[in-house]
Amino acid sequence: MQTTPDRLAIEFICMLGMPPVEFIRLTRDLGVAAIGLAPQPITANPHGYPAWSLLEDKALVRETKAALADTGVRVALGEGFLVRDDMDLSTFAPMLDLFADLGAPVVNAVSMAASPLTFGTFARMAGERGLRTTVEFLPLMPPASFAEALAYVDACGADNAQVLVDAMHFFRGGSTLGELVAADPAKIGHVQICDVPMPAATDDYGLEAREERLAPGAGDLPLADFVKALPPEITIGLEVPEMAKARAGIAPVDRLAPVIAAARKLLAET
Repeated sequence: MQTTPDRLAIEFICMLGMPPVEFIRLTRDLGVAAIGLAPQPITANPHGYPAWSLLEDKALVRETKAALADTGVRVALGEGFLVRDDMDLSTFAPMLDLFADLGAPVVNAVSMAASPLTFGTFARMAGERGLRTTVEFLPLMPPASFAEALAYVDACGADNAQVLVDAMHFFRGGSTLGELVAADPAKIGHVQICDVPMPAATDDYGLEAREERLAPGAGDLPLADFVKALPPEITIGLEVPEMAKARAGIAPVDRLAPVIAAARKLLAET
């Protein structure tokens, strides 16, 4: 299978609150072609960045679009959607409009125990704006595995619904490479990679996922086989937040450069 570094993206969580224009320019400087983006910070802020919101600051949206055009970096994924059965999904309209305006092909949602039909309604809202939609599965809540997520998108009734496959959640939730190989490639909308120890070294799954993942090759996941099982054209986002390094004063460029190098090595070998 052929792979190229152009498949790589830097996921938003890696930047720990960095404003979008700075994020885009750093991505360009690191030689990466794409990013995941949320409309406002969704993590702790160890670097002390000023507050910002793409939903509230129209000038910032214009500056972000200009930075994307100037650098050639693209938005590969829109993040920040938490879907529940008891919510008014129309409140997501401004976020969906934003990501359509920024050229994102797909938006990702975490289901807060939402029914497939609720997710289907959200997916159809996204589809009206030309966006595909992924659901992210994780062991903390349903859908909790790759198999459950595939069944979930099938049951939601939306043709543009797919699954986001995060390597940490995939292996920690007990999903297998055989399931990944056997899956319809059209059902996989986005992939995120990192490494983690197996078994986990901490009982706080959420904290580890948000703050302390490892670069590819630094943990125990069979990432080479994982990448080989993926659709060859799929974007692979690096989801490697390293909060401890950030709090120790290590700059984002110095944190991310070795993570990107490790990912490039992985792709070159698969």
